Amino acid sequence: MSIWIIEKQCDGCKLCTQVCPYEGIEITDGIAKVTERCTSCGACIDICKNKAIDSDITQREIPDFSAYTGIWVFIEHNNIELTGVSLELLGKAQELAKDLNEQVSAVLIGKDVTKFCNTLTKFGAQNIYFAEHDLLEQYRTIAYTNVIESLVKKYKPSILLIGATTLGRDLAPRVSRHVKTGLTADCTDLKIDSDERILLQTRPAFGGNVMATIVNKYSRPQMATIRPGVMEKIKQNFFTNSNIIKFKPELHEKNILTRVLEIIKEKKSGIDITKANVIVAGGRGINGRQGFDMLKQLADLLGGELACTRLVVEQGILPQQAQVGQTGKTVRPEIYIACGISGAIQHRAGMMGSRYIIAINNDPDAPIFKVANWSIIGDVNEIVPEMIKQLSKGGTP
Repeated sequence: MSIWIIEKQCDGCKLCTQVCPYEGIEITDGIAKVTERCTSCGACIDICKNKAIDSDITQREIPDFSAYTGIWVFIEHNNIELTGVSLELLGKAQELAKDLNEQVSAVLIGKDVTKFCNTLTKFGAQNIYFAEHDLLEQYRTIAYTNVIESLVKKYKPSILLIGATTLGRDLAPRVSRHVKTGLTADCTDLKIDSDERILLQTRPAFGGNVMATIVNKYSRPQMATIRPGVMEKIKQNFFTNSNIIKFKPELHEKNILTRVLEIIKEKKSGIDITKANVIVAGGRGINGRQGFDMLKQLADLLGGELACTRLVVEQGILPQQAQVGQTGKTVRPEIYIACGISGAIQHRAGMMGSRYIIAINNDPDAPIFKVANWSIIGDVNEIVPEMIKQLSKGGTP
């Protein structure tokens, strides 16, 4: 497949260069030229107002997916309680279902897990696909994959959402491969295209420098993973009965290949910033450990927790548990105070759910100001001490 320029129709408007994600097209002497970096993705073809870009790329026919319906959420649990991200995804599924006029279903797998059905009903699961087996007591990739694959092939959901936890990151790609569909990992937003009735899956791309919206037009189900805390958890406000569909999986130990020898729980140090109502976060603009001691003092006065960007973790100033962003934690505090943080997409992806964002930065063009409720342009090393001084006197910063 290749792309070429019809030079006599090109006016050098640069629209094609603006949409190309690979720098595969450039303007030379007022005419567009295809470079060796072109991947024949076709992004430039339709944008050309003069029809000066042509190709031999054939358009794929979209299959008939009328048999696929409903939004499924894989429910993760530890045999004692449901994970928060599963309930968050049920809430997001409710929003998507309204746009599609389809039903929300929970996929519940394990041993002796009927105790969770009532909770799932209260969180809006209209259907619960329920599979119990002794070999499902502990998570093992092959066993869980086989169950979900069988359910998907039999009942044909349109959308399948899985939490981007340690378990989910292992399970989701295996399932997508077995059912021959695509997977968008670590989404920060999910919406429905009202015209085409497909899932718009948004996530950071190209090293976190842009936000890409990905669609799956040619296979079903449409699969996405979402990190904990990205979606807002809804309240238990559903009181209708769920339709419980029992599924008896055919599993044999000899086919599972792996055994769980021991489970060693991670020793968590410090406070979980995902549960904090107030967070004071620092970035590149904070001067070393002394600067973060200052931020910690402010956080203590506000009854909050201290957090940071990835760079601060890489410098060894704070532990990874304190990192907010695409490769750290996703937080939703009432108040988020960003100190000396420029506001790269990767960081914003982890704190956009904050109710109030206060940004302090000496760069008036810092991206963080685009999402802040209150912007303070100035030296954080002068502003924060004054906030501490006022709070220590019992006043307001």
